[in-house]
Amino acid sequence: MPDRLPLSRAQSLALSAVSLLLVLVATTALGPLISGSAWWWAGAVVAVAVIGGGAALRSIRTPPSLVPPLELVAALLALTLLFGGGTALAFIVPTPDTLAAFGALAEGAQRTIEQQSVPALPVPALVFAIAVGVGLVAALTDFLVQTVRVPALAAAPALVPVLVPGLFLKDGADTTAIVFTALAYLLLLRIDVRVRRASELLHESEGEDAPVVRAPKRAPLVSTFGGSIALAAVGVVAASVIAAATPSVSTSFLVGSGGPGTLFARGVSPYVDLGRDLRRPDPVPAFSYVSPEGARPYFTLLTVERLEGQVWSATERAVDGANTLATMPGPDGLADAVPAESKQVAVRVEQVRTAWLPLPYPSVQVEGVEGSWFWDRGTLNVRSVDATTLGQEYRLSHLDVDPTVAQLRGAPAAPGGAVAEETRSLPEDLPPIIGETAAEVTAGALTRYDAAVAIQRYLRSSAFEYSETAPAASGYDGAGFEAIGAFLEQRAGYCVHFASTMAVLAREVGIPSRISIGYTSGNPGDRRIDGDVVIEVDSHDLHAWPELYFEGVGWVPFEPTPGRGSVPDYTRPNAGDLTPGIIPTAPSTSPGATGRPEGDPDRALGSDAAAAQAGPAWVPVTVIGLVVVLLLLVPAGSRAVVRAGRRSRIRSGVQPADAAWREVVATAGDLGLPVDERSTVRTVVAGLAAGAAFADPGARAALDRIRDDVERERYGRVRSVASPAHVDARNAPTSEGAEAEQGRRARIARDVDAVCAALRRDAPPWRRAAAILLPASLRPAIGPVVGRTTTPGA
Repeated sequence: MPDRLPLSRAQSLALSAVSLLLVLVATTALGPLISGSAWWWAGAVVAVAVIGGGAALRSIRTPPSLVPPLELVAALLALTLLFGGGTALAFIVPTPDTLAAFGALAEGAQRTIEQQSVPALPVPALVFAIAVGVGLVAALTDFLVQTVRVPALAAAPALVPVLVPGLFLKDGADTTAIVFTALAYLLLLRIDVRVRRASELLHESEGEDAPVVRAPKRAPLVSTFGGSIALAAVGVVAASVIAAATPSVSTSFLVGSGGPGTLFARGVSPYVDLGRDLRRPDPVPAFSYVSPEGARPYFTLLTVERLEGQVWSATERAVDGANTLATMPGPDGLADAVPAESKQVAVRVEQVRTAWLPLPYPSVQVEGVEGSWFWDRGTLNVRSVDATTLGQEYRLSHLDVDPTVAQLRGAPAAPGGAVAEETRSLPEDLPPIIGETAAEVTAGALTRYDAAVAIQRYLRSSAFEYSETAPAASGYDGAGFEAIGAFLEQRAGYCVHFASTMAVLAREVGIPSRISIGYTSGNPGDRRIDGDVVIEVDSHDLHAWPELYFEGVGWVPFEPTPGRGSVPDYTRPNAGDLTPGIIPTAPSTSPGATGRPEGDPDRALGSDAAAAQAGPAWVPVTVIGLVVVLLLLVPAGSRAVVRAGRRSRIRSGVQPADAAWREVVATAGDLGLPVDERSTVRTVVAGLAAGAAFADPGARAALDRIRDDVERERYGRVRSVASPAHVDARNAPTSEGAEAEQGRRARIARDVDAVCAALRRDAPPWRRAAAILLPASLRPAIGPVVGRTTTPGA
């Protein structure tokens, strides 16, 4: 039962301080998920505002019922100070514009959780979400510790930030964070015990009508210190076990593989979904652009470097917070001697919603995009951690690279470290048809460039047919080496198959390769902006194409898909000088050169199975929510079990009146009534009867009958009929006596129901809710656990 004895300002402040410590220590468990420490300080500011504000309110004797809502107001003011910007009055008073800004941050937080990898960048939207969460945890902790006086339940909110990392990290929850959180929790319990004892000793009853068994003024040192040490040891061991056993769901929940389950919510998904989009009967508008120089580039969304397994994916690299759009570098491998003209493009996105920004490769400048966007080294793909492309309008500068055939043919082999290892490697167990085709097609090539042109010419020949339906009908719709083998046999497919096949054949002859997924250049529309034709791009322009690396030139696009896109001039047969250059080295078959790169194929992009396995972003939130709900329902379930046991005693157990009385006292305590169990039954009944609910004669009569039954049971002659299960055959009651006993028990049960119903009617709704979720009558059960000794009443 919660204490009804008032706490001094010092005692209340001590509990507030240790509650704040618990919240701040538990929040550090999120550290492995988020870069830097700015997010923690934002949460700390809100936690201090909530718990510190509650302590200040109690120091001026604010009614306890007003403190929790006023703490939420303090949290709102703190959030306004941190995130309101120029929308607030005097920096802390929110306005409608402030609430609108909070709504935008909340939407951004949902997107950044879906789009970021671990460790996530602390963008404003994510920091806002963390600050709100910490504020709620602080408010709930303070409510449990100070308002309802059940600090043992403060473990429930403290567990929320502690459990979150175990849902995202492969190694589970951090041991150090859990141990220190457990120690802070144990400190809270020990401070609470000391505060309670000091308050009891100061306010113990002295009345003649309240007989008590007095506890010593000083508790023995062994009982308190030894109990604390034992409890701390158990808590630390349990915390360590939890840390070691906490399973990891998947880092994919924060989209470490590069994007949410389906990469693009509207318009395009890699590989299989790309084929489905191409087969749409009606195209969906994607975006439009204008170029004063008349540029018609391809637009890359995502670049796939790692080719392995049945599905392929981009190399898993966490977003680097330093790679902002203001610091975009030049492309890898491009020498000054290669012609490259800068061209301007203005883009307006219409119905594509994705975390990847459509950009020509290589783009060197992007302006006007809203949200937090970062470029990836090597690929220069640009992705967001808190926004999408939908409705974006931005300007970009890209390099129109135009190498000569001589530069390509004279390019030496790429040295080690010039490109990522993922762009070179192939597994050992390729379908034989891939190696055979590469050897046959490039047999007469004298340079890597000649080999690349030969592969493109072979795939664009009349031997192959462009078909969006044949792969789906024959069961090789998508990427993967088995699909490539089937494609080389069937010789029918669409851009995914042509691009993937050229990339693999190029690696077979020693040319680093990768695959770009995005859009072709689109078609001119009827609109003009400042005299420039607006180019329209839709879902039928979705495309995949290979890029091959030549040292000194960099990544060069090819177009092996017949009837799609445009073939670069430098890749056309017989283009440029035919002077032979460097002879390509034979493809290596050593394990070191062709070994499978490390990675998890189930995390690959475009895999429906992988997306289903990873799960959408709301799954961990749901899991955490269920855990919290179950923890919060533990007290209610325990109270229901105790209530059922007492009712069972009333029906058939020993001392039914005593069981009824205990249920009445427990219900009164749950509802916040000042019941002192050390007082006599008659004194307690007199106090309860003063309530408005017992103005009803029926309820008052039921209460009086329970009083009389308890007094007869406690002070009268012991009854020979205690329980049917305990009756000796020689002392068996008559049938009339047994019936009378059963009638008495049924009447006691009805009286208990009437009295408890009257008590609930007399309580406000929030008290009735608290009685269900946080039953104070359970405190005697948890008191021994935290080291508290109870003083039984007479």
